[in-house]
Amino acid sequence: MKKILVTGATGFIGRHVIAHLLHTGNKIVASSTSVERARQMPWFDRVEFIPLDLGSLEAGKDYFEFFGRPDLLIHLAWSGLPNYKSPIHLDINLPLQSAFLENLIRHGLKDLTVTGTCFEYGMKEGMLSETMEVEPANSYGKAKHALDVLLEGLRKEVPFELKWVRLFYIYGQGQNPNSLPAQLESAIDKGEKVFNMSGGQQVRDYLPIDLVANYIVRIASQHEVQGVINCCSGVPVTIEQFVRDWLREAHREISLNLGQFPYPD
Repeated sequence: MKKILVTGATGFIGRHVIAHLLHTGNKIVASSTSVERARQMPWFDRVEFIPLDLGSLEAGKDYFEFFGRPDLLIHLAWSGLPNYKSPIHLDINLPLQSAFLENLIRHGLKDLTVTGTCFEYGMKEGMLSETMEVEPANSYGKAKHALDVLLEGLRKEVPFELKWVRLFYIYGQGQNPNSLPAQLESAIDKGEKVFNMSGGQQVRDYLPIDLVANYIVRIASQHEVQGVINCCSGVPVTIEQFVRDWLREAHREISLNLGQFPYPD
């Protein structure tokens, strides 16, 4: 039996990752900033919960020992989302994340999985492969890539396994209410006749959150592939087709007001 630590456990992805880990037979340690929010999770009584605010790290403290010397860390914690352009990612998150992860590694952590983002690739279209040069264009993508570079550099000093999981577009329970899938669900629930959206021709790679959580657990648990791993479907779909497929599966008819909103960056 392994001890698996999950940070960001009460977030959109974390809550689902914990649910999948509970089926592995391992001891699960969950962490986030809020005990109150954690108590609302259906898995709270089945894990060991240790709260930690990365903004309150103590100099000189051994956080590997603090979390009971975990065999594996699945690091999902990251604040400031979904504002991908905010300077908080580079100015605050990056140094805090770097200090926290380096602390655990230097004190004995040997197996680390961290979630990155497709925004690390930058403003590109078409198939994105792990071997492509990254050109992040927003603060979030730049900060995530910088953290990956730092960790890869640290591996040259301290041996540990690193799996860097680049996430693409995710939908499902607990998602940001301002996201397109959440707005579409809301329109369906309200019985609206028209759904306002962009032109809908941008191409995306979507996965449901339950499958993403399953993939993250599987990636973290294996030892054959390290480094950057794209966590995606590999199946391109336009936003318009994604919406039409969703409506068809929901057996609902809503008129799409294409072009009402401008395309995002």
